[in-house]
Amino acid sequence: AKIRYVNTYRLESRKKFRDCLVRDKAQAILMNKLQQAKYDGISSPSLCASVSEEILKAVKELDFDRYKYVVSVLIVEKAGQAMNVASRWVWDAQRDSWVSAKFESETFIALALIMACYYD
Repeated sequence: AKIRYVNTYRLESRKKFRDCLVRDKAQAILMNKLQQAKYDGISSPSLCASVSEEILKAVKELDFDRYKYVVSVLIVEKAGQAMNVASRWVWDAQRDSWVSAKFESETFIALALIMACYYD
């Protein structure tokens, strides 16, 4: 059973989210998992899921205090097109943060978005 604590009404974390550490971890994971991969429309969804799970696990291991994470990985085939990615959410600009990491190969582009939402 998970231990539940009484609310402390503390509005800042003891170990704040550091975007440079998360970006480096995500970039390394994208490089390791996708370096030898070729684009395939059928296997890309499962590849996105496994990469996002690995990034989420690595971010949780950094043990930032009082954050919940959302990890989204997008793999798009290179076909000479432009790409715009947009996201919307309710945001606390002082406490919440986000990071993006990109990997580009000859056949595809992979984009990872990691959102860290402060949770009391």
